[in-house]
Amino acid sequence: MEPRILHPGNTNPDAKRSVHERGTNMSPALEIADLHAWHGESHVLRGVNLQVAPGEIVVLLGREGSGRTATLHATLGLMHTRTGSVRIGGTESITLSSHKIARLGVGYCAGEHEVFAGLSCEENLLLPMSADDGTLGGGMPLAEIYDLFPSLLAQRHAPGAGLPRGDRRMLAVARLLRTGANLLLLDDILEGLTPTATQAFMRMSPALKTKGYTMLMVERSVRHATPLGDRYYVMTDGRISDQFNASDLRNKHAALETLLDARVLPPHNDRRGRADSCHGGTLTDRGDTSTCHQPLQQ
Repeated sequence: MEPRILHPGNTNPDAKRSVHERGTNMSPALEIADLHAWHGESHVLRGVNLQVAPGEIVVLLGREGSGRTATLHATLGLMHTRTGSVRIGGTESITLSSHKIARLGVGYCAGEHEVFAGLSCEENLLLPMSADDGTLGGGMPLAEIYDLFPSLLAQRHAPGAGLPRGDRRMLAVARLLRTGANLLLLDDILEGLTPTATQAFMRMSPALKTKGYTMLMVERSVRHATPLGDRYYVMTDGRISDQFNASDLRNKHAALETLLDARVLPPHNDRRGRADSCHGGTLTDRGDTSTCHQPLQQ
């Protein structure tokens, strides 16, 4: 199954504004209110409420099957049925199709499966539309991408399939930045990475924040999430069960480890049967992540 290429059009009135300028909009970058979602007959989200301010990094924590990935899929319009409100930059999107939601400047990354294995690193980066093609505010130039991800510059001629897992994840995020999206939904991108690759992502996140990007990150590991977020939400059984600021994380750490079973997780490659789901695409578990393969385009 080939990965999708996210090609937002320029129908959004913010299209001619830079990422940083769009990040200063007074409306929340993402505002979810009383969001319910179903996959078939399964009621997977049960009144989710969360908000992400422009330029903020928010981390959504929870066990497998708690509804974390389903929240991202519902935000993208990929769930079978959804009700409530999902406002993106002040625009209500609950009735919009997924390709129209992408045009609001939303990008989704579920890991290295967003990379074309048979193409070189640089060819992968040249696939999404560039600024000259009129995407939302223009995608990040290659030179800036390579500044942000120096390991990709060193391996720009290497095939995607030959890159280490951490570099494939970086390449997947870099491809997202090339589309012009400014609200980044990142699904377990730190899961299963080496400490070196994890540290590279730790450096990347604040750098993107400085450039005006907004991030909602799904993570299950307190250890990974600790240095990243400005604010945190915890999901349990399809609902938000707790929320707190980064300054409160130390006091919450022990309780979160117990809630998330952080010390007794099975080995990554032994986990199967992820409950988070999507509709209209194919949800696959390849041992290191579950991802929904569905084009976000007409």
